[in-house]
Amino acid sequence: MSCSTETGGSATTAYEIEGVAFLGRTFREYCQLFGLEPAALTDKRVLDCPGGASGFRAGAAARGAAAYAVDPVYGAPTEAVASRARRDLRRAMDALNDVEELYVWETYDDADELESHRWSALGRFLADYEASPGRYLPAALPRLPFPTDSFDLVCCSHLLCLYADEFDHAFHAAALRELCRVARGEVRVFPLVDFSTRRYEGLDDLLLALERHGHDPEIRPVDFEFQRGADSCLVVDTHNR
Repeated sequence: MSCSTETGGSATTAYEIEGVAFLGRTFREYCQLFGLEPAALTDKRVLDCPGGASGFRAGAAARGAAAYAVDPVYGAPTEAVASRARRDLRRAMDALNDVEELYVWETYDDADELESHRWSALGRFLADYEASPGRYLPAALPRLPFPTDSFDLVCCSHLLCLYADEFDHAFHAAALRELCRVARGEVRVFPLVDFSTRRYEGLDDLLLALERHGHDPEIRPVDFEFQRGADSCLVVDTHNR
């Protein structure tokens, strides 16, 4: 994965990591970037897609949710998954070294604090992956192994829009349709920018397509900004389809 930006009139590498990184965020980070109230998850059916190495499923389950996560990396033995996660975390932190100006250093004071959050999320994920294997399913968009209307809340973190040069617009449209298919309540997507902090250029088309399918999409501000400009999430109300 490679993105570029313009600095001083010349092109420089903004962020570079091969493929889709298998990384994680903590439960608290998820609540911030998706604008979620932890208590509201009680008794809800929740899906994290893709879950990566995040602590969200574990945190949601601890608050009474029937929570699942899917990711194409899942299904492998814990140590193999852990090895992949550790490798990608180190590579992601290395890639961040020369592009810190693309980020807002308020949520995290510096790269060391950011890395600490990533390792914390990974530890929580690995413990839960080992303890609750039936809640982590190997699957990938745009096809999910769930019946229609399976979940009250579906969260899609750091895939759509972010990897705009990895996945074309047709994939984005198909992925959103599938997320909405398995949701009987809401779908939330974050961020809405790519690695160079550009707003996904096909976002307006996606919003129109969601409306044509009977959904109610909204771009909602959130109290979280790490990537510059990534301070809102897409919230899709699927009740009206």
